[in-house]
Amino acid sequence: MMAQYLEIKGRYPDALLFYRMGDFYEMFFDDAEAAAAALDIALTKRGQHLGQDIPMCGVPVHAAEGYLLTLIRKGFRVAIAEQMEDPAEAKKRGSKSVVARDVVRLVTPGTLTEESLLEARRHNYLAAWAEVREAAALAWVDISTGELRVVPCAAPRLGPELARLAPRELLVSEALDEERIAAHRDGGLAVTRLARAAFDSAGAERRLCALYGVATAEGFGAFDRAETAAMGAIVEYLDLTQRGKLPMLRRPVRETPGGTVQIDAATRRNLEISQSLSGGRDGSLIAAIDRTVTAAGARLLERRLSAPSRDLPVIQARLDAVRFLVADAGLAGALRAGLRKAPDIDRALSRLALDRGGPRDLAAIRAGLTEGGAIVSRLVDGAPERLAEAARDLEGFEDLVAMLDAALVAEPPLLTRDGGYIAQGHDADLDQARELRDKGRGVIGRMQADYVELTGIQSLKIKHNNVLGYFVETTATHAERMLAPPLNETFIHRQTTANQVRFTTVPLSEMETRILNAGNLALEIEKRLFEGLRDTVLAAAPRISQAARALAEIDLAAAFADLARGDDWCEPKVDDSRAFEIEGGRHPVVERALRRAGESFVANDCLLTTDMTPAIWLLTGPNMAGKSTFLRQNALIALLAQAGSFVPARRAHVGLVSQLFSRVGAADDLARGRSTFMVEMVETAAILNQADDRALVILDEIGRGTATYDGLSIAWATLEHLHAVNRCRALFATHYHEMTSVSQKLDGVENATVAVKEWEGEVIFLHEVRKGAADRSYGVQVARLAGLPESVVERAKVVLEALEKGEREGGTRKHALIDDLPLFSVAPSAPQRPARGPSPVEERLRALHPDEMTPIEALRELYELRALLGG
Repeated sequence: MMAQYLEIKGRYPDALLFYRMGDFYEMFFDDAEAAAAALDIALTKRGQHLGQDIPMCGVPVHAAEGYLLTLIRKGFRVAIAEQMEDPAEAKKRGSKSVVARDVVRLVTPGTLTEESLLEARRHNYLAAWAEVREAAALAWVDISTGELRVVPCAAPRLGPELARLAPRELLVSEALDEERIAAHRDGGLAVTRLARAAFDSAGAERRLCALYGVATAEGFGAFDRAETAAMGAIVEYLDLTQRGKLPMLRRPVRETPGGTVQIDAATRRNLEISQSLSGGRDGSLIAAIDRTVTAAGARLLERRLSAPSRDLPVIQARLDAVRFLVADAGLAGALRAGLRKAPDIDRALSRLALDRGGPRDLAAIRAGLTEGGAIVSRLVDGAPERLAEAARDLEGFEDLVAMLDAALVAEPPLLTRDGGYIAQGHDADLDQARELRDKGRGVIGRMQADYVELTGIQSLKIKHNNVLGYFVETTATHAERMLAPPLNETFIHRQTTANQVRFTTVPLSEMETRILNAGNLALEIEKRLFEGLRDTVLAAAPRISQAARALAEIDLAAAFADLARGDDWCEPKVDDSRAFEIEGGRHPVVERALRRAGESFVANDCLLTTDMTPAIWLLTGPNMAGKSTFLRQNALIALLAQAGSFVPARRAHVGLVSQLFSRVGAADDLARGRSTFMVEMVETAAILNQADDRALVILDEIGRGTATYDGLSIAWATLEHLHAVNRCRALFATHYHEMTSVSQKLDGVENATVAVKEWEGEVIFLHEVRKGAADRSYGVQVARLAGLPESVVERAKVVLEALEKGEREGGTRKHALIDDLPLFSVAPSAPQRPARGPSPVEERLRALHPDEMTPIEALRELYELRALLGG
């Protein structure tokens, strides 16, 4: 046995080997030690190898999926070796013969299909990147849904594309330099190297043709060699991991470069589109706005937000569908109620195609198509084209649904081996087998009655024991009649005891065999019927996949409509202009958090000048005043509008955005030796080198990671470059209020500030963005709010006043500052300010009882309070 294990393990050195031993998957040697540590299970030993104990651990077969999930999430690959024959067959070759085993599947992060291993509301992509001469391409597939896509992707675009797709596993050639892919291993992405032959474009084309059963791949579209190589590598890897059982893949789709808004990895991270900066889904845009009720709809939402469209007709068609459902709340509610009953058709179909499906997958398809038919009847004439097209894709499944409805029980079991999923009355042979299995005693009872009538012996019984099986038993006094003609032709003597004589009959022996085999026979018939139903469903797979996409489309449109009605979002005007006019804009994530806390969000306008080629707002104001929120909310509004959603604003006019860039926040990258400032500069450089005149750029606090004058000069030069070279729309927030003079020199730059109010030495944030400029940064006041010791705050005020005075008086004064302010000595603690008592106005207010006052009395009190304030 151990020789067999080592031979199989030798073929999969990079994977943990699950070696089937009866009801357990067992692991040995290094695999056992690694798995025991990862799964927190007991490590034991079994036998010896080369004089050393063999480490061993195991997991039950029935619970294997849970352990697989843990191992995959921890970065392992798992080869599953099953018993390929019955142990009884192996014994026929000799008592020491080893049961034949082989790997039936290689489980990797990008090749999961089991429902328990997948996140229902997220795609699980396997990607491959290929270079052929000067061309390069990225292909990706979700084998749980069958979607296969490819896009031209030069090396500089690989990072942004991987950030958009967030695949679980990336395939690259073994010839690729490790340094070129090292940066992409971050974020849990598993990088798998394949032999060069897997990326050979000629071999890749043959594999694609074989997969789809065509003579040439030209019918799918004009793919270049790099695109063909990337898709072929995926097919090769699936063939390897699925051991020849290839999933049912849809025909490949080539994405057109420039068809979607370009968003790089840093921008996605800063805008927290699909996950927050802390790494979880909570706090992200998608978590705040996801109102979908189906898993497929949620996955479509993530795709739309990850890649907003730049195609005006597509954007308008999506907005038309949302507007239609916003206007008809009753229809939208009925659609959502029906969609809640629709299971995940795509993933059920994929499991069936991989021969990993069960009765519930057939039932899921039945339920989904049934609800699809009901939805068609609700979508009345007059629906916009996108919804009407989805409705047409849901038609024509009546026969298939009727067949599945007649064949399957209402709630079938999970596994085919459990049986009981074919409905009563669907198959006569199955009904008969079940009757024998479940009502064998009744059948035997009827035979006993027939034999009593035949013999006239009322005491005759049919009984059963483990030695004889079923037998006819009578007393010795009646035995002579049964041994004499003509009954002896029917009853065959088996055994005589002291008081009883036992017989059998040919029909009784045959019935006994049928009863004993009825259970297995019923399972075999059900399995045959299941396979027939599965084949019928798979024959209609392309149409079923189209129906699944239609359900997702309707779900997303209805979800956007529900969001727009519930949160008071408006329909954006999206056109080919350079406009960016937002009135009463809000941040959807921050607003949701404030609403939970019982607070309201302060809406703000953002009216970038449309008659200027560059249109830039220079935003000043203190930290904590809401500059970053304002920047992000406008970027998110543009993203949502081009994703086809209504937006959180009173009015929105968005000229098409080609690129979305965001440089917000501070973070280092110590793994690659980058400081916070270096990361900031790298991200800023990427923006300045790529942004075109259709881009929307938001920049926050450029230059803060270095010395004041260095930072100011970098920020100043960056703003000038955006204005003169990129000529884009931009929001540029800075704490360098000295930069506000730039607006006097650059026509496309306007000043805006976040309003604050000072009250008795404290700063109050109004969160209101206005035209104008801030004259200072209020840093010391913010430090007090953060809880710095009062002595530190007071000392900071002294230093700040000295610095500002030195700035006014010139260089001589600044050089003398070090003598006036021994900055490296500890300042004495400032006396604590006495607690401020309540003002006369506050005391007067506390004494009032509004419920007991008349309107005239209330008005009189108001005048008196104003008088106390000197008003």
